[in-house]
Amino acid sequence: MNLLFDAWLPVRYSDGSRHIVSFDKLKDADILDFDFPRADFQGAAYQFAIGVLQTLLAPEDEDAWADYYDQPPTSEELLSQLEKARHAFNMFTDASDAPLFMQDFDLLAEVEASPFSGLLIEAPGGNTLKHNTDHFIKRGLCDTASLPMAAIALFTLQINAPSGGQGHRTGLRGGGPLTTLVLPNEASASLWQKLWLNVLSRELFTYDDPDLHSATVFPWLAPTRQSKGNGTEVYAKDVHPLHMYWAMPRRIRLVVEQGQATCDLSGLPCDVFVREYRTQNYGYNYSGEWWHPLTHYRKNPKKPDEDNLSTKGQPGGITYKQWHSLSFLDPVEGSIPARVVSAYGDGRYDLIQGPQYQRLWSFGYDMDNMKARGWYSTELPLFVLLQRKRDQLLKHIKTAQQLASESLWMCRTEIKSAWFEKPGDAKGDFSFIDLQFWQRTESAFFETVSVLLTAEDSDIPLTPEQAQRWLLALRGTALDLFDELVLSAADDHKHMPRFIKARRALTGWFIKGKPLVAYRQQYKIETNF
Repeated sequence: MNLLFDAWLPVRYSDGSRHIVSFDKLKDADILDFDFPRADFQGAAYQFAIGVLQTLLAPEDEDAWADYYDQPPTSEELLSQLEKARHAFNMFTDASDAPLFMQDFDLLAEVEASPFSGLLIEAPGGNTLKHNTDHFIKRGLCDTASLPMAAIALFTLQINAPSGGQGHRTGLRGGGPLTTLVLPNEASASLWQKLWLNVLSRELFTYDDPDLHSATVFPWLAPTRQSKGNGTEVYAKDVHPLHMYWAMPRRIRLVVEQGQATCDLSGLPCDVFVREYRTQNYGYNYSGEWWHPLTHYRKNPKKPDEDNLSTKGQPGGITYKQWHSLSFLDPVEGSIPARVVSAYGDGRYDLIQGPQYQRLWSFGYDMDNMKARGWYSTELPLFVLLQRKRDQLLKHIKTAQQLASESLWMCRTEIKSAWFEKPGDAKGDFSFIDLQFWQRTESAFFETVSVLLTAEDSDIPLTPEQAQRWLLALRGTALDLFDELVLSAADDHKHMPRFIKARRALTGWFIKGKPLVAYRQQYKIETNF
């Protein structure tokens, strides 16, 4: 099975039908999206396809990029480019010495095999199984996987690889990185357009022509650079820039079987499948500063010599709290959007005569070391801000976000004051309050942003009425959450005096709280609710 030429990619067509196609068919305008059975596989499929296109079909300049956005290459052109890397994308072959996609060059024949389910990031680890403590995430998530599902599971693990115990290395972007892509706003946009928006021309992403037979691009083409000793770290200077799309921190070999089985992931019958894999520690140990084109980074503006940090998933999900960071370059904050996001805002919307409003898709795992706490996938609007207005408008956008953060903090604090006699002793995860607050105020926030973007006066871009609408949305949401989680949920009334005291404190803060007073003064709001 070859991932560039065999049919293995499940897709959804515009008429609602679902088919399994080969990579060259992704140019079909009637294909709307991938159709993998898991959300993390869906995100990985985008990164796989973007990586292939970037590696084998990157246009020379932005004009050539725009031409392919409007009119994809012919099947002959695409197949000709794919042929250059056929040797690197075999998943299974009769030749015992042939390199296999994302798998260790060594057969690892001496290593004891593990159940396939261990490749799924949320699966319980070996120690958990040994001590029978898999109470909430059960063993046996998947006993048998078809070769296509095994391929995408393996790729998903390699690009998201969390810490996996002694010597089992994390991914090039760290464990559980957020991936940020640009998507067309039109619901009818083809999968090709969705992918191509995230391919960079050689004009924007400069690098030497890659040697497609070299492990500096595809690390599985040569023996793994093992990392047991000092001085074995892999830095950006040691490999080709395209290596970032194909980084391989884990040493893994799939145990492929032939016969008759049913894939537990897709539910489809298969005659080539995987039930076990072998893994060895001390694979590629990526270190130093990397700039993956699909990832948002932070750089400490006060310490420019420090390495950048990729953004990871956190409890509470991906909300408009992070939106401006994911969307806009902010040197003061040290926020650097994914290169594909910056490319759209820096002129691509003009090239394709696209709208100034597209979609920003951010997704990834929230990892606590080796444990997956959750998977987040969020689509937010992506606006284009002209450079001359960007800094001023960002100031007002961050003011609105900061007011939301402070409102949420007060809401959460008073809910805890109502629930607990000693709020400072409250333990547990209260991120569900945060998530509800961000979700319920999102529409009002982007309505406010829309006004900011069209305002003629960048010094005071909101009228008093417009600014007050944002305050009312925050106040109403905070009080509604308090009432639902405290008053409506109370099973007796013996603590009602404490409930009323907390609610009065929350109401009073929205009248006299310093952030509220400052906001009303800034936008000349005369009414006080």
